[in-house]
Amino acid sequence: MIFRQIRLTAAGAFCHRMGVGLRAGADLLRLLESEAKHGSSRQREAFQHVLTEVKAGLSISEAMQQRGDFFPNLMIAMTRVGEATGRMEATFLTMAEHYQKQVQMRRSFLQMIMWPMIQLAMAVLIISGFILLIGMLGLPDMLGLGLTGERGVLVFWGYLACFAAIIFALIYGYKNNVGGVQNIIPLFYMIPMLGSSLQTITLARFTRTLALSMSSGLDPVRSVRLSLDSTDSAYYQSGAVAFKEAVQERGATMAGGLMATDLFPDEFLHLVEAAELSGTESESVEHLSTEYQARAEMAMSVIAKFAGMAIWCCIAIMIIFMIFLIFKNAIMEPYQDAMDFYNETGN
Repeated sequence: MIFRQIRLTAAGAFCHRMGVGLRAGADLLRLLESEAKHGSSRQREAFQHVLTEVKAGLSISEAMQQRGDFFPNLMIAMTRVGEATGRMEATFLTMAEHYQKQVQMRRSFLQMIMWPMIQLAMAVLIISGFILLIGMLGLPDMLGLGLTGERGVLVFWGYLACFAAIIFALIYGYKNNVGGVQNIIPLFYMIPMLGSSLQTITLARFTRTLALSMSSGLDPVRSVRLSLDSTDSAYYQSGAVAFKEAVQERGATMAGGLMATDLFPDEFLHLVEAAELSGTESESVEHLSTEYQARAEMAMSVIAKFAGMAIWCCIAIMIIFMIFLIFKNAIMEPYQDAMDFYNETGN
């Protein structure tokens, strides 16, 4: 399934309800029973499984691990840490804040590209109306593509659906690293402005997860591994082994371990090194996370502008193409036919 894991909004809401409930002294089983009654059928089934296994004697993290296809690795690991430290309510509330920030960033991006998307939809409707009007009035095919009337509108929408399917397939292939496509990420980072913005957002997600993991009591190796996993990129996830070897076998610091992965820019490594020298690891990483969160918000606006420009370019290309076809088929061809007829009769 494409959306096999719990959605960010649902994950944040679940963690918030669990944190508030446990802090208020509510029974864990009662809370899980409540979760098993809400959400999608897949969500209800997953929480029902967790409830059943917890009643059978497993811990909640062990029950979640059995449904690793639904629960994120970060949630499972943090829950396990909360169980070990006896701070389940604080762990869930911290995770709720983490997921809520991710949701806020996604919503901000969608809001930024909303107007260009509306303009694109309006352009499609106007062109569809034009095609329909040609057929209703019995006018000649001014586009020269055979797109007239209701059938023409359906064919036009079919073309758009095929184009959207190609875009969706490319996105799906990238997210699932089909054919190792994520290995070309460094090439994307070379694109002026856009590349640095994409990298900043990835580093913000990495540092946020790292701060969450280390503040919950996880050791640096497991924290970095979870943080690399949170990037949803096989390119970054490949650095977990190199970091572990650098820290455990060569005694490297966190900055040294990250440098050994050859994944992070020098500026980021310098900030990590400076943060390590300025305080405890968990506190320094938290400050670094806050800084990159602010950078990510600015980077998101840059990416939204690029997305808006891409949508506007699509609109412009579509309109220019239509104008060219109308000019060619409705003006130039009749003019050429008239000239040919004049030349023939004149001779």
